[in-house]
Amino acid sequence: MALTKSYIRKARKKPGGSNVGKYKGVKKFAGTAGGAPKGSYPINTKSRAKSAIKLAHNAPNPSGIKKAARKAYPSLAKKKMKKSKR
Repeated sequence: MALTKSYIRKARKKPGGSNVGKYKGVKKFAGTAGGAPKGSYPINTKSRAKSAIKLAHNAPNPSGIKKAARKAYPSLAKKKMKKSKR
């Protein structure tokens, strides 16, 4: 479904929606998972998923954006630190 001009105009004013409508042809977004408008936070490539994680703080629910990006690219998941014995 293509985004209408009126939707894009309104969505860009919402938190996390400043780039809505700028990613033509991209079908994979994480924006709605974080409470941001549809068409924001593209995660169609690993580099865009990394960027979405870094910019998630701009969304109403940053953890939703991060979770969606890490689900799409499991290699971006946080590594657990082993406790060292002292």
